[in-house]
Parts: sequence; structure tokens; C-alpha cells
Amino acid sequence: MALLLGFLLLLLLELCGNTLSLGSRSSTKGTEVLELELPATNYETKDSYKAGPIGGLFQIVHIFLRVVQPNDFPEDILRKILQKKFDLSTDYEKVIFIDTFIIYYEIGVIICAVLGLLFVILMPLVGFCFGLCRCCNKCGGEMHQRQKKNGPFLRKCFAVSLLVISIFISIGIIYGFVANHHLRAQIEKTRKLADSNFRDLRTLLNGAPAEISYILSQYTTTKEKAFSDLDNVKSLLGGGIHEQLRPKVIPALDDIKAMAEAIKETKEALLNVNNTLKELKKSSAQLNTSLSDVKRDLEQSLNDPMCSAPPVATTCNNIRTSLSQLDDNTNMDQLPSLDKPIDKINDILQTNLSSLVQQGYKSFNDIPEMVKNQTTDIISDVKSTLNSIGTDIESIGEQIPIQDQLSNFMGYINDTETYIHRNLPTLEEYDSYRWLGGLVVCCLLTLVVIFYYLGLLCGTCGYDRNATPTRRGCVSNTGGIFLMVGAGVSFLICWILMTIVVLTFVVGANVEKLLCEPYQNRKLFQVLDTPYLLNENWKHYLSGMVFNKPDINLTFEQVYSDCKENKGIYATLKLENSYNISEHLNIQEHAGNISNDFQNMKVNIDNIVLLDEAGRKNLMDFSFSGIDAINYNIYLAELSKAPTKANLLSFADDLEVKANHLPHGSLKQSLKNNAQTIRTIHRSEVIPLEQSMSSVYQSIKELQQKSSGLGMKVTNTLSSLDSAQDFLTTRISSVIVEESQKYGNTIVGYFERYLQWVKISITDKIAACKPVATALDSAVDVFLCSYIIDPMNLFWFGIGKATVFLLPALIFAVKLAKYYRRMDSEDVYEDMENGNIGFHRHHSTQTV
Repeated sequence: MALLLGFLLLLLLELCGNTLSLGSRSSTKGTEVLELELPATNYETKDSYKAGPIGGLFQIVHIFLRVVQPNDFPEDILRKILQKKFDLSTDYEKVIFIDTFIIYYEIGVIICAVLGLLFVILMPLVGFCFGLCRCCNKCGGEMHQRQKKNGPFLRKCFAVSLLVISIFISIGIIYGFVANHHLRAQIEKTRKLADSNFRDLRTLLNGAPAEISYILSQYTTTKEKAFSDLDNVKSLLGGGIHEQLRPKVIPALDDIKAMAEAIKETKEALLNVNNTLKELKKSSAQLNTSLSDVKRDLEQSLNDPMCSAPPVATTCNNIRTSLSQLDDNTNMDQLPSLDKPIDKINDILQTNLSSLVQQGYKSFNDIPEMVKNQTTDIISDVKSTLNSIGTDIESIGEQIPIQDQLSNFMGYINDTETYIHRNLPTLEEYDSYRWLGGLVVCCLLTLVVIFYYLGLLCGTCGYDRNATPTRRGCVSNTGGIFLMVGAGVSFLICWILMTIVVLTFVVGANVEKLLCEPYQNRKLFQVLDTPYLLNENWKHYLSGMVFNKPDINLTFEQVYSDCKENKGIYATLKLENSYNISEHLNIQEHAGNISNDFQNMKVNIDNIVLLDEAGRKNLMDFSFSGIDAINYNIYLAELSKAPTKANLLSFADDLEVKANHLPHGSLKQSLKNNAQTIRTIHRSEVIPLEQSMSSVYQSIKELQQKSSGLGMKVTNTLSSLDSAQDFLTTRISSVIVEESQKYGNTIVGYFERYLQWVKISITDKIAACKPVATALDSAVDVFLCSYIIDPMNLFWFGIGKATVFLLPALIFAVKLAKYYRRMDSEDVYEDMENGNIGFHRHHSTQTV
């Protein structure tokens, strides 16, 4: 065990020295997502050990030990002993003090051990005396039983007491059997536990160089990501600049484009309105002609002689009076022509404003391509810098001697494993002897308790209350003999069993209280971490061993805790005090080289013209075209009128009604024909004219709205254009600088993140020492305490309890045997002549 503990401590220290070439960590700002993850290492050995159902029995023993030994771990005394700060020849007071303290600390164990030794000494002596006494027919050796009134009650009490005590003894024996078997089973698992820990340690040692190689190889992934961004400088940097300028430039170009479309739409609207007006004038003239013809026909019809007659004259006069309603209600000829505004628009359209706007779009959208063309040399320089960084990182990987050092330490593991495997069969052989001895002990106790059970069984079943002591049955007598045999065997073996119990108790209790418990609550580490304890010249022993700098606060407890949390050896042992990896992986130095390349980046974008002077003049000409000065109200007022003064349908219907009241004749027929003519005029001329007038009215309304504030619109458009052009002129350099910094920071960020990940991996993840803590736990907590001490303590606890109960058991067995065995003589009661009752001893003729 000492060899195994020494090996584990040597492993920890060797790993300290062999990883001095790793380094520490630094900080960096976050960049775009670049997934870097060290592959997880899986270990075989479990982190914790569970005893299973038998753990409850172990807890009972622990509770008993805490009652026997309730004192705290003697840290101060242990420190003084380890520091050897007293001399046996001179420091008598300190020696006496320490001895007194040890006695006080061990008082519970000492008392139990003394009681056990008294038991060992007295039981053979008492048994010898008891045997001699019985041979002299004393101490119950006389085969005569006096009859008592409470005899049946005593017999039952003795039987019940012996049965209860035998049950307690049986429980102790079961504890012994279970503990003996459990210890053997756990020893058989030792080889598997050791092999598992050695494989984990090899995984740790072999994995560290592979992890370093993996980490360094991830530089290629980082470089490929950076190269991809460098190759996409057009979309990343140029696109970034383009996007920064877009909110200011694109709206101005969109306004100009919209104005160019408005010019075309205005021309189309003017042409449409002008042509429609011409058609309306022709239709209006045609309507006027048709109405004049109908009106003339009606006047001629009203000159008929019938209109002179009194009844008809009134109707004719009414018709003659209403003829004025057939006049045209519009005067289209007064509306001015739109030819002049159209001519001006045609002149404006001689310049292709849309083409000029597209040139502005193209000039602006060419920014990414311009950036790509102007950064070719810079991108090449950055790539060269990145390649040189890769060379530096590869050289750092070659300088780390961890693989060679760990390969040397692999020999220690192989030698230790060979030693363990060579001696493990011997341990298993000795354990088989121990197991056999424990089995014999348990079987001896089992034999005793079997005698007691058989005695109780035979005695109880064969007992006849009507039989006299000299006439008891064979079964009852056999039960008594079994009880006496059990008592005799108890005297023979109890002192041997108690000797075994005392020895295992003293060893197991002290190991549990002085090693297992302080190891679990880490007070043992606190003692080892006492300044100047293991070396009077070193404040901290571990840092003195690792760095030869004993002032560094490196403690066993901290190292063990960090290893339990699976931290890397670098962070666990604070190796930055010996080798600072930041000096070899200087983020600022490498990142600064890349940043300098990007600071030298010069992107010149100063020849972008959104709209030339011809386009500006075109917009100004449009604003002075006079479209907004057209008197649209004249058109709207004229077009909103009805084509005729009266509704021709109503006029025709009224005319036909009046004609129907006239007598038959040419006048009546002429009026009806004219009414039909008027309906035809309304259907063929008035309705189309109304529709055309409504359509033109809407067109002019829209044209009025479009041309409203035309000058202001053009002014605003030009103002927006000037603002965008000024923004390009004055701010584009700052935008370029800003986007270049972002782009450079993105590239640099990849390597900052990579180097940061390298440092974190080396300091916190590479050579994560959890297998070392697990191996130490396996050696102390699992193998020593759980595999050996816990079963051993349970063994002496069970056997000790059974042995202690042998004392009252043999007393009750001897007393109870009198009630079961066949006696040589018995008391006979007789009536005397004087009326008194007397008795005499009657001897049996049967052989006992």
C-alpha cells in the first residue's frame, strides 16, 4: 500500500516536471463563431465507489467506532510527530504530553482492547477452574437437582434468555460470514481495479501529446476560415462598405429614378389627355349639329296649321318653348391645347435620364469590385503573415518536450504495474488463508450456537413435566448434553476468538479513524499542507518539489481537489510560476502583426458620381416645363358639365306624351319621329361623350396631382442627391476605415479565439489529472478502506459481538442443562409421624 501511495505521489510530481513546457492562458475579445472543441477523454474507473446493501452494516460499525472513539482527528499531535520537534532524551515534558494526549485520544480503543485482553486472560482461567470445580461435584457438577417451586419458571426464563442470546450470537456470526466473503470478493476485484487505473493513467499520459498535436493542428482550420474570408473580401469588406453607404445613396437614386419615370408618365398622360380633348371637341361639335337638326325639324313641324287650333295651339306653344333645352351645354373649343407642354416634355426626354440613373447605380454597385481590386496586395501580405504565424505555432509545438518526458515516466507505470501483478497472486494467496481462517472462526462459533439450538430444541421437545429428574427422557437428556458441550466448546475457543477480535479491532479501528476518515474529510491533506512540516526549510513542500520555490502556495488539498474536478495539470500545479505560455503564445503580438497589415490597407473610392450635370439639367428643365402652371380648373370645370342642358331621354318622353294628346295627323307623327331621333342621339352620342368626359376628368385630376408642387419635388430630389453625393465625398473614407477595422478584427478575432482556446486547452484541459485523483482514491478510499478495512471491521464487530455473548450464553446453558439432563439422584418427599414433611435423597439405579 505504501508503495502504491508513493507511486501515485511520484506520478503527480513527475507530471509536474514534465509539463513545464505547456503554458498559461490569456484573454481575448469575442469574434465570430469559430467552433473549437477538444475531443473528450473517457476513463474506465468510476469516480465513486458504492458498497451496495452491505454498506448499511458498514455504517453500523462506523457509528460504533464514533461512540468508542468520538475525538477529532489529532492534527496538532500528528504535525508535531512528523516535524520531530522533540527529543526522547531531553524533551520529557513534551513526550509525556504527547503520550497523555495519545492515551486520551485512544482511550475508547484502549478500554475496549483491555476488556478484550481481560476476556482472553480470564476466560481460560475461569474455564479451567469451572472444569475442576465440576469434577469435584461442585459448581453444578453434582448430578442432583433440588426441586423448587419456581423451577418451571426458571427453566422457561433460562430457555428464553439462551434463545435470545443465541439469536444475537447468530447475527454476529452472519456478520462475520458476510464480511469474510465480502473481503474475499473485493480482493478478487483488486486486479481489475488496478488494471483499470493503470489504463486510465496510460490514457492520460498518451493522450497529452495527442491532445497537443490536435490543438496545434486546429490552426489549419482557423487559417482556412481566415483565408476564406480574405478570398471573399469583395463581399465582406466591399459589401460592408456598400451596405454602410446604401441607406444614404440608394434612396437618392431611387428618387431620381422615380422622377425619370414620372417624366415619362407625365408625357403619356399629357398625350392621352390632349388626344382625348380633341376627340371630345369633335364629339361635342357633332352633338351640337345633331341637336340643331332635331331642333329645326321640330320648329318646322310646329308650323303645321293644326297648331293654330285652340286645343293644339297650347301644346305646340309648350313644345316650342322647350326647344331651348336641346342646345349644347359645353364649350370644348375654349379649352386650350396641351401641345406646348408636350413639346417641352419631348425636349426634356431628349436626354435619357433613366440611363443616367442606371449609370449612378452601376457606379455605386461597383464599390465591392473596386475594393477587391485595390486590396489584392494587402490580402496577399495578410496571408503571408498568417502562414508565418502557423510556422511559429508549429515550432512551439515542437519545443514542447512533454511526449519525451511522459514516455520516460511510462516506465514507472510499467514497473509498478509489473510489481503489483507479480505480488497480487501472493496477496490473493494470503487472503485465501485469511478467508479460510475467518471461515474456521465463523464455523466454530456456528458449531457452538448449533449446540445451543440443538440443546434448546431437544430439551424443549423432550421435556416431560411429569417425569422426575432421574427419569427424564433420552431426548431431553441429549438436549442437556448439547448445552453442556456448547458451554465446554465456548470455554475452549472464546479466548482465541477474542484474541483475533482484539487484534483486528485495534488495527481496523485505528486505520479507520487515523487514515480513512481524515482522508475522506481531507484533514489528512491539511496536515500534509502544514508549512515547514515535511521539510523544515520549505514553507510549502509540494511547490518546493515542483518548482524549488517553496513560497508558492501549492497545497496537496488544492491539487487533489483540482484533480477531482478534472482540471489540467498546468492549472492544478500552477505551472505558470515556472513556465508562462503567454510568453510563447502572445496573442497581442501575433494579432498585432495582422492588424498592422490591415492598418496599411488603402482603399480609394472617390470617383463615384451619382448623377452628372446633364441629368441635373434634365431635372431642372422638367421643373420649369410649365406642367404645374396649367390651369387644370378650366378643364375640370368644363368636363364636369353635362353634354346637354336637359336630359334628352326625359325631353323625348315628354315630347312623346304631348304628341299622344294630339289628334291623328302628320303633326303627331312628326313629333313622335323627332322624339325617337332624340333618344337615338342620347344613346349614340351623349352617353359616349359623357364617358369620355369622365375619363378625361380623372386623367386631368391625376395629372394635376402629379404636377402639384413639381418644383418642390425636383428641388427635394436634387437636395437629396446633393446630400448623398456630399456623404460619399466626405464620409466614405471614414466608412472605409470603419469597415476595414471590422473586417480586420474579424480576421484577427479568429486567431485571438484560436490562441485563447489553445491557452485554455493547455492550461485547463490537456493532461487533466482526474485519473491521478481517481487512482489515489482507488488505493486509499476504495482498496484500503472499502475493500479491506470496512469488511475487517465488520468481521471483528460481528465475531466480537458473538464472542461477548458466549459468556452469558454458557451461563444460561449450564443452568438450563440441569433441567434437561437425567440426574443421578433426586429429592423424595415423605410424611413424618409428627405431621412434619421431610425428604431424603433417592439415588437412581440408571447410568447417566
